[in-house]
Amino acid sequence: MVAFVVTLWQLLRSLGRSLKDPEFQVLFFLVAVTFLSGTIFYHNVEGWSLLNSFYFCPITLTTVGYGDLSPATDVGKLFTVLYLFIGIGLILVFVNAIAQRMVDVRGERRRQLGERRRQRVGEPESQVDARTSSRRSGYPPGTSRGQDP
Repeated sequence: MVAFVVTLWQLLRSLGRSLKDPEFQVLFFLVAVTFLSGTIFYHNVEGWSLLNSFYFCPITLTTVGYGDLSPATDVGKLFTVLYLFIGIGLILVFVNAIAQRMVDVRGERRRQLGERRRQRVGEPESQVDARTSSRRSGYPPGTSRGQDP
C-alpha cells in the first residue's frame, strides 16, 4: 500500500511539473478535448448518462474495454472507429510524456545524490564517472567492451 501511495505521489508530481511545459500543455489540452468530445457525443447520440459517456472514453482509448458499454447506433459505431484511431495514439503520446518526465526527474535526483556523495567523499569526478559508466554499459572496466581503466 505504501509503494502504491509513493508511486501515485510521484505520478501526480510529474504531471504537475509537466504542466509547466508548453508542449505538454498542448498535449494535455488535446487529451481533455478528446475526452470531452467523446463524452458529449456518446451522451447525445447513444443516450448514455454523462458519467457512463465519460467512463467509456478512457476505457476505450486505453483499450481496456470491459464490454459493459458499447455503441448501439451505426453513427456511434462509426464515430468509435474514428475515435479509436485518433485517440489511442494521442493517449500513448500522453502517457509516454508523463513516463518520460518521471524518468527524467528520477535521473536528475540520482545525479544530485551522486554529486553530494562526491562532495562528501572528496573523490574526483573522473573516478566516479568511470565506475558508473562501466556499470551502465554492463561490462566491467578493462574488458574488451568496457572502458579501459
